[in-house]
Amino acid sequence: MTSSTKRKNDLEKELAPSPLVPDPAAVAANEPAAQEHEVQIHLRKIPLLANLSEEDMQRVKANLRIREYAKRDVVLQKGAPGDSLLFLLSGSLQVIDVTEDGRAIGLRMLQPGDFFGEIAVINGSIRSASVVALTPVLVALLPRAIALHMFTHSPSVANQMLRFLAEKVQRDSEFRALLSIHNTSRRIFTFLNLLKEQKEGGTQVVENLPTHQDIANMINTSRETVTRALLALVQQGIIEKGTHRITIIKPDELQKLIQGNS
Repeated sequence: MTSSTKRKNDLEKELAPSPLVPDPAAVAANEPAAQEHEVQIHLRKIPLLANLSEEDMQRVKANLRIREYAKRDVVLQKGAPGDSLLFLLSGSLQVIDVTEDGRAIGLRMLQPGDFFGEIAVINGSIRSASVVALTPVLVALLPRAIALHMFTHSPSVANQMLRFLAEKVQRDSEFRALLSIHNTSRRIFTFLNLLKEQKEGGTQVVENLPTHQDIANMINTSRETVTRALLALVQQGIIEKGTHRITIIKPDELQKLIQGNS
């Protein structure tokens, strides 16, 4: 086994399991046909690529590059050229911008299966924000020319991209409205409400909860303030908090706090 193969195997053991990462057994066995089969299966678990034609999938596979980044590495730098579309395969990323006074403002979180860098790819412009690794990550980069071919020749990709951009405009609008809330606690409560997902049975949860510091960066407050606000919700029985997960036990009570009716 080469040192590079051993290093990759060690890294994959440390990373949280992800259905998007190629099977380490196939890599270690050095069987090209099996490895190609695994990569194709996992690429089809990326929503944007799921319904590509076989021809387009082969084009993507032939041009895709995989890179590893350590926690807190800069994956994309604001102002860099938009030469590729990126896919997060494992780990967590945060999109950030830096204010004129040097403060880092978190814009959104990225999870496995998400793609990013699409605006600069479409416009042929520079990156408008930076992306930082919150954990060790694996990222796939697709050259701009191949990405643009997908956008213009694959109806499934074009439809998903249009839907994604529409949702992004709505999400950005909601986030701007959140930042305009003067009461810090209400900003935190509203932020949780934006992150929540509806599970089977009507349970509302926040998966892959950012750290208190990352939340603070995103909504322009302090880590201590975030900690106090979440603790208050726990003490009131409104939420149950795990390491990286929140379950909203009393959604109606949370809505009252968001509206300022305590």
